[in-house]
This record gives sequence, C-alpha cells and structure tokens, in this order.
Amino acid sequence: MTIVYILAAILMFGVLIALHELGHFLAAKACGVQVNEFSIGMGPALLSRKRGETQYSLRVLPVGGYCAMEGEEGESDNPRALNRQGFWRQLIIFAAGPLANLLTGFLILMVLYSGAAGFLVPTVTGTAPEFTADGGETLQAGDVLWAVNGERIYVSSDVSLLMQITRRGSDLSLTVLRDGKRVELTGIPYQDCTAQDGRTYQGYGLYYANEAVPATAASRVRTAWYNTVDFVRTVRLSLQMLARGDAGMDDLSGPVGIVSTITQVGKESETARDALENILYFSALIAVNLAVMNLLPFPALDGGRVLFLTVNALTAALFKRRIPAKYEAAVNFGGLVVLLGFMLLVTLQDVTKLFR
Repeated sequence: MTIVYILAAILMFGVLIALHELGHFLAAKACGVQVNEFSIGMGPALLSRKRGETQYSLRVLPVGGYCAMEGEEGESDNPRALNRQGFWRQLIIFAAGPLANLLTGFLILMVLYSGAAGFLVPTVTGTAPEFTADGGETLQAGDVLWAVNGERIYVSSDVSLLMQITRRGSDLSLTVLRDGKRVELTGIPYQDCTAQDGRTYQGYGLYYANEAVPATAASRVRTAWYNTVDFVRTVRLSLQMLARGDAGMDDLSGPVGIVSTITQVGKESETARDALENILYFSALIAVNLAVMNLLPFPALDGGRVLFLTVNALTAALFKRRIPAKYEAAVNFGGLVVLLGFMLLVTLQDVTKLFR
C-alpha cells in the first residue's frame, strides 16, 4: 500500500499546482490577457492542441503546470499583453492562483464536513486548586473556551496548540463564553499545579474537555470556513516561531517530507475510508499553505509580483517612472534561485530524516 500513498501524494501536488495555474488562466482570460500556453504537468508533451491563440498541453510529469501569458516575463507591445494591463487587472490575475488554492482547501473541508453529525467544542470542566487570574475572576464548569492570548479558537485542537506555543513562564489570558457573553481572564500564571489524578505538573491549571454539539447545515459551512482560516493562521504562527527561534530547520518539511507524512497517515488509518478522509484533510492543509506562501512578498512568488506591481504604481504616480522590466526580471530570477536552493536544502534534510 505504500506505493499507493506515494502516488496519491504526487497526484495531490500535481492537482493543487495545476489548480493554482488554472486560477491564473481563468483570471487572465476574463481580463482579456493573451494566454500563449496552458499546460497541465511538466516535461515532454503527451498531448498538445491549439485552440484559438492558446496552446493547451498535457505533459508527462504530473507535478504541476504553468500558464504562459504574453508580456509576463518582459515587455511586449501587444495591447493584450499582461504588462499592458492596468493595476487592478494585473492584481486580480496574480492573486487568482493563491485564491484558487484557498478555495480548493475550503471546498475539500466542505466535502469532509458535509456528513458530520456534530462538532467538538472545548468546554471547561474545572480548574486546579492553584488556578488564579487577575481581577479575582475564575473559570466555571461549562465555560466555552473562545480565545487564548487573543487568538481565536476555531477548532478544538487550537486550545492545546495555542497553549503550547505560549512561551514557558509567560502568563496566559483566556476569553470564554459564559451564558452567551464573553468573559476575559488575564494574568493566569505558569506554575506548579495539581492534576485531577493527584500528580503535580507545570502548567496553567485549566481542565477542559471537547463536548460534541449536533451539526447543522450552517455549522458545517461555518466550521469548514473556520478550519480554513485556522490553516492560514497556522502558517503565520509557524513563520513567527521561525523568526523568534522557537522552531528551526528540522521542523520544516518539503515535498519528500510531505509524501512521507501522507504515507504514514494512510498506514495508520484503520480503514480505507479513514485513510482517504485523512489524506483529503491533509490536502486541504497543503492547499491553504500554498495559497498563503505564494502571497508572501518574495521575488518569484505571486506576492513578489504584487509587490512590484504596487511599487511600480506608486513610482509611476509620484515620479512618472517605472522599474525597468529587465531589473524586475533579474530580481525575480534571483528569488527563484534562492527558493530552489532552499527547497533543495529542505529536501536533502527530509531524505536524511528517512534514514535516521
């Protein structure tokens, strides 16, 4: 079964990247930009057909695709070239790829939650005897956990995640829902606490359990959206942890690591249906990650193109000049080299992990 999961992972990457390019393609067509070629897959062409001005190709390697637009990599005198379009049209085209991935993640979650009978809600069951908070307020059994340190709880697993990333020794703040109203508790210290089984541990002295709440049509859509937003925040929190040194290179995974994770998830699933649902859930996470990472303002990424587009709009308005296309192309090429080098480093690290 290992080969099945590996093929599923490769197919997942191919589909997500192809959908990303499809977003650019549809937006370009809608904005009247000339698309020279739209390709699904990479490498030598298996099938290729020209319809109108666009060459449509199916290539041998199912690992992505591309949307080649006139005037994308340099200046073009064609009035329908990308570089001849106004600010808003270019912005829509550049953003359409990441938005396609974001929508894909949301739709996958919608499918997964369409048959859910209920959803888990983190609910306070009690506190340790040592539990204290500023202002004399305390938690009550039945309080629904709503936020940790100002970060909204979108899914039940957020509670443990947000408490884990709170720096050890730092005070905690909680927001709970009590009788339909929000109650704020601040200054909850990290200290020695007594667990419900009598053992001593270091923590915040909070006891909670995930209670099931019956699902409705509205709650299924809401939960799918909240989960999508939660994936977006996970990327932000991960970048913050990298920036402040709470995470390192060993915590990063590239394509090889993701394939390994999907294989492990599939093997640990009890049934084929569970494996499919778990892999789909992981695919939604990767789709949203691709959307967010592509919007980062780094050269060669869609976010980098949006940055150049914005800078060009400002310089044109203030100084009647634009950044020469050759300089923008050089910066994007340099960014691509850096990204490929970084991906190679992460991939080598993933391969090393396989043999540990």
